[in-house]
Amino acid sequence: MNATKQLLQHRQPMIRFLGKRHTPTSIDHTPHAHPASPTHSLPESFASYRQKAQQHGPLNQQNHISIGAIGGKPGASLGPVEAGKGIFFDRSELPARFQRTPWTQAEIDAIESGGASMHA
Repeated sequence: MNATKQLLQHRQPMIRFLGKRHTPTSIDHTPHAHPASPTHSLPESFASYRQKAQQHGPLNQQNHISIGAIGGKPGASLGPVEAGKGIFFDRSELPARFQRTPWTQAEIDAIESGGASMHA
């Protein structure tokens, strides 16, 4: 423990800071547009921004209901759900060469024993 104390007393940080720390005297906190903004301007108000904003569809509720987004109509009214040609919903619908191969009893025993049954 004494050796550690002696080592830490002469420790010198590898990072060198230039100058003394100081806080800026004046900081401009006024809102401004992001430099990568396409319009380079701020919206007039949050309400006007929300009218034009899109996030997975329009955010304003009037257009949301009239468009018929998810939840606006019952699922039965959307029609039948059938896979197109060459599209499969489950691996069991694929040709036999792409389906899951069944586990053999030797594989099941090896997994259950943690591999010990392979060396017995």
